[in-house]
Amino acid sequence: MDFLTNLSTGFGIALTPWNLLYAALGAILGTAIGVLPGLGPPATIALLLPVTYKIEPVSAVIMLAGIFYGAMYGGSTTSILLNIPGEAASVVTCLDGYKMARKGRAGPALGMSAMGSFFAGTLSILGLSIVAPLLASFALKFGPPEYFSLVLLGLMMAVYLSEESILKGLIMGFMGLLLGTIGLDPVLGAERFTFGLPRLTDGLDFVVVTMGLFGISEVLINIEVKEVREIFKTSLKGLLPNREDWRRAWASVVRGSLLGFFIGVLPGGGAIISSFAAYAVEKRISKHPEEFGKGAIEGVAAPEAANNAASTSSFIPLLTLGIPGNASIAMIFVALMIHGIRPGPLLLQEHPTLFWGVVASMYIGNLMLLGLNLPLVGFWVRLLKVPYRFLAVVIVIICIIGAYSVNNSPFDVGTMILFGVFGYFIRKGGFPAAPLILAMILGPMLERTLQQSLIASGGDPLVFIQRPISATLLSVAGFLILTPAVRWAWANRRKSISGQG
Repeated sequence: MDFLTNLSTGFGIALTPWNLLYAALGAILGTAIGVLPGLGPPATIALLLPVTYKIEPVSAVIMLAGIFYGAMYGGSTTSILLNIPGEAASVVTCLDGYKMARKGRAGPALGMSAMGSFFAGTLSILGLSIVAPLLASFALKFGPPEYFSLVLLGLMMAVYLSEESILKGLIMGFMGLLLGTIGLDPVLGAERFTFGLPRLTDGLDFVVVTMGLFGISEVLINIEVKEVREIFKTSLKGLLPNREDWRRAWASVVRGSLLGFFIGVLPGGGAIISSFAAYAVEKRISKHPEEFGKGAIEGVAAPEAANNAASTSSFIPLLTLGIPGNASIAMIFVALMIHGIRPGPLLLQEHPTLFWGVVASMYIGNLMLLGLNLPLVGFWVRLLKVPYRFLAVVIVIICIIGAYSVNNSPFDVGTMILFGVFGYFIRKGGFPAAPLILAMILGPMLERTLQQSLIASGGDPLVFIQRPISATLLSVAGFLILTPAVRWAWANRRKSISGQG
């Protein structure tokens, strides 16, 4: 009964004219970002963070959340029509979606993508509504040792599930921890790594850093790529999948939704991994695996359902534990912090209207996205014809204005450009930026809980293994650290045995 009461309160908040406007704005921007290759949700949300300063917290999160899950919807359009994923999570959709378009079935591919995404998003929002309050109640039992172990586990999972190599993910995570130590020591108040610059005593401004790492570096990466956008011309009539399509794909949508939901809850999991996992599962259990990669409707339905379910469920660790699981969620974490709201188990008690208002807005946004993706496919196709060089100029101007507006400081603009160039080089080297961002956010929390735990225990480090929840979380983190080393040792042993043989 409490659930229905809370949800009805949330709808009362989400259905106000201003919040409906922000939900629609987020859905439209998200779909456009998903459609246009070369600018993902993290960069877009980072660009808009300065705009949220003057917006009510609930409205700001509603808009930013809409951008995030809206991009999952829009990314399928370019995958199916151009064979170019507008969003990284839609890479797998290219395999069968584009082949369906080549066979004259672009309409059913787009329709299945939109309706599968709608079902997955709705199911995932329902799961979020039920699971988040239960997890938040459990997390209220956490003390500093448990939070230290949880944050450490979150960092390890973000690195372990990184799409790049684990070693490169560890390097970037360590670099993020170092960047997070710039400023004043939380206990002693001593300056660290400020190099005599007063502007660094408060640490690096996270908004400025992310605008550089995701906004400027994205432009630098894309302007050197030769732009080829030849849209495959095919009929978009018959957007509704036929009965045979649904017979083959309905189970794939359900499986993709459930798999995406559970993977999205994991720090570092998210939409990308869930879409690949869903595709692999469908191909393995299919009676006709040879059809995958040649235009199988299941190859569109499962990954699109999975990435949309994961984008919603990734809000669970943010809102209940205060742990951002991916770069986009990290941007929303910062938006909440800007407004003085601390994500975590107390969020439901201290700001219930924000939590339930955002959850209710997701139901509404999901309906909006269904309306945006099916009837407006023709518009999104025309949007694809906008040359990237025009978008690049707009992005750079927004980045400069946004960085300056944070503190009205040219220093921040210079910092943003510096991290933009840095982001360009690490991405060229195949280093993931997400672990750096997550470590930079979680690093101060890790340090603070470590110091609080040691002070409370009189400096005894055994406090972390004497408490059951903390010991369990540390065990899982240790397993994640040791697994790559064990795999490497086992692979070398097999090579040596085969060499001797």
